[in-house]
Amino acid sequence: MTSNHSTPPVLGIIGGSGIYDIDGLEDKVWRKVETPFGDPSDELLCGTLNGQRLVFLPRHGRGHKRAPTDLNYRANICALKLLGVTEVISLSACGSLREELAPGTFVIVDQFIDRTFARTKSFFEPGLVAHVSMAHPVCGRLGDRLAEAAKSLGIPCARGGTYIVMEGPQFSTLAESNLYRSWGCHVIGMTNMPEAKLAREAELCYATVAMVTDYDCWHEDHGAVTVDEIVRVLLANADKGRSLVKAVTPMVSERTEACDRGCHHALDAALITSEGARDPSVIKKLAPIIGRVIPSA
Repeated sequence: MTSNHSTPPVLGIIGGSGIYDIDGLEDKVWRKVETPFGDPSDELLCGTLNGQRLVFLPRHGRGHKRAPTDLNYRANICALKLLGVTEVISLSACGSLREELAPGTFVIVDQFIDRTFARTKSFFEPGLVAHVSMAHPVCGRLGDRLAEAAKSLGIPCARGGTYIVMEGPQFSTLAESNLYRSWGCHVIGMTNMPEAKLAREAELCYATVAMVTDYDCWHEDHGAVTVDEIVRVLLANADKGRSLVKAVTPMVSERTEACDRGCHHALDAALITSEGARDPSVIKKLAPIIGRVIPSA
């Protein structure tokens, strides 16, 4: 189905490391979703939370079966779109590149630097070309709501920051970590690209909560951090992340019109292939993504 943004919003949650379900959902059911781009990471958990329709996707699959490079990002975003999702909150475990962003801090990211190289980064392909704007890669409206919710819960939170996305699965070298710090980056992780780019192409509001688990290897105390300590922070962050979802859900429900930041109309000026040159088979494949701008798709 193609989301109609004049109807009540449907909230999508992408859970990162440590978050494989959502507490408190009513009428919940796990649904298998087939997409033109293959299978998503797992079935999707559908239900309602305080009356708000919600769809949850465990990014790595339940039990954390898939590494960042191996995720089918296109299928994940398309599956959310097919279930009517209009806004997406991404929860991600990250390392900190700043002294003030201690483990346990949540960073409401507003920028990305994409250093991945082994992933398909667009729904579009030869036969239908599009270029969406990524100057402001996340929805500021959703980010504001998340910051409000975090504050209400007393979660240490920074509003704004740059998330550098590395390919992985290995962590950074010390030289890389110091380079990223010199670039002004705040957190480092492996999963939010091309996720954010694909969400923009799918005309979904998208916001990232980077949940800091540890300092990256630049920090002088990094060597003293044990795996047990990282897991402890990861699990505590997961609990706080689920609480944040519950707190922000009523705020998401307040939207009655299309997003005033333009997220829901990202394709208005993005399609560049002329009508006569468009490949019908590609248009059919992309129907879940482009149905608003090409209704016959």
